[in-house]
Amino acid sequence: MLSAILILSFLIFFHELGHFIMAKVVKVKVEVFSIGFGKKLFCKKIKDTNWCLSAIPLGGYVQMKGQDDSNPLQKSDEPDSYNAKSPWQRILILMGGPGFNFLLAILIYFFIAITGWQKLAPIIGKTIPNTPAAKVLKPKDKIIEINGIKIKSWDDIKKAIKNSEIIDIKILRNNKILEFHIKPKIQEVKNIFGERVKRKIIGIVPSGDIVTIKYSFFDAIKVSIEKFLSDATLIIKGVEKLITGAVGLNNLSGPIGIVDITAKVANLGIQPLLLLMALLSVNLGILNLLPIPALDGGHIIFNLYEAIFKKELDEEIMIKLTIAGWIFLGILMIIGVYNDLMRIFN
Repeated sequence: MLSAILILSFLIFFHELGHFIMAKVVKVKVEVFSIGFGKKLFCKKIKDTNWCLSAIPLGGYVQMKGQDDSNPLQKSDEPDSYNAKSPWQRILILMGGPGFNFLLAILIYFFIAITGWQKLAPIIGKTIPNTPAAKVLKPKDKIIEINGIKIKSWDDIKKAIKNSEIIDIKILRNNKILEFHIKPKIQEVKNIFGERVKRKIIGIVPSGDIVTIKYSFFDAIKVSIEKFLSDATLIIKGVEKLITGAVGLNNLSGPIGIVDITAKVANLGIQPLLLLMALLSVNLGILNLLPIPALDGGHIIFNLYEAIFKKELDEEIMIKLTIAGWIFLGILMIIGVYNDLMRIFN
């Protein structure tokens, strides 16, 4: 539990650090940098900023001069205030938080890739009856090459057969290299969202053996960015399906669920915990970019409006939208906490 709280607090710290640094870049005074919400337990003033630790650790904020989410009318025209800056400078500050979350995820993946990424080994545990693989492949076969592409881990197999009508597969069996030609089968399966989709399969299941792959510096950069983009795409699709109703709100999770999962993963070792930390960081960055008032994305929309139409959004409308945004986020939080409690107790 302590690991979970520390990780979430660090992710929030890194998010707010992005806002802080971008604010400093455009010369905006940051009055408060708080990890957590509620009553301030500890504060230390360094230069112009009060660095605080607050009672509720699952959150945090950066309060800039002339900017207050709880009071949109609080403004300052002084040169070092948030409101005195151009809309594009404000957008840069707002993008800093999500941007730093994305950067943190890429750095974590890069670290894992350089030090050794533990993945499923390309060793067959069993073949599925009535599939192409069942005719020629056997348990304990090690797949070493598909269509001339070296196979290092089980992840590489899916990529190799995805767009192939016929695959040339080399395997290692009893210290002998054997080669087969297999035609993948189109089969209807459930994806991660529970939807039925058609996918090419050859009918093999991994053995569960683990292989550690160390990447070169430039390969590590490549796989880190690819993994980040894969995570981001998955999260965006998940949000889209929640909005369209393809995935029910009963799948929504709140802070209790995140802490629960993080605490469980912490028992599996440092690398699974780092991978979850990176995924949560991407998730935090994307969710903060949603166009909901009170989130970074909502403020970005307000500033884009000002940049395009050369005037600020009507104050009364901004207040109503901000209140509506807080209510909407509160409802989502209640639903997420309810779902978390139901999953735990059931």
